[in-house]
Amino acid sequence: MAQVIYDFSSQHLEQLHQLYQTVTCVNVSQVCIGLLDDNERLVGFTRVITDGIFKAVIFDVVVSESQRGKKLGLRLMDLVKSHSVLKDVQHVELYCLPEMESFYSTLGFPTELGGVNLMRFKRPNA
Repeated sequence: MAQVIYDFSSQHLEQLHQLYQTVTCVNVSQVCIGLLDDNERLVGFTRVITDGIFKAVIFDVVVSESQRGKKLGLRLMDLVKSHSVLKDVQHVELYCLPEMESFYSTLGFPTELGGVNLMRFKRPNA
């Protein structure tokens, strides 16, 4: 039976490199970007999980209610797309509420992925 590990030794990283042709997925897996107002209050935030090569998933794009309508969401998305860790990732994906689909589609995120299906495991008591 395979042994489970959560910490990777340098030898494991070399082996991972052989599997993925890079160790980026271990070294750089999360990107967080914040926007501050003139009073240095956090008014916008986004968080992205990535392997740095193939996939990046945007988990949060949050703009303070008092700052909405000032294109801060657009700015966050531009920062994600141009971030040094993310700029060469092949697929950047996100989840959004139906009312946000038009916003994200104008930024190049279509709802039809062509052969890719979202699948979800739901715990019985969740």
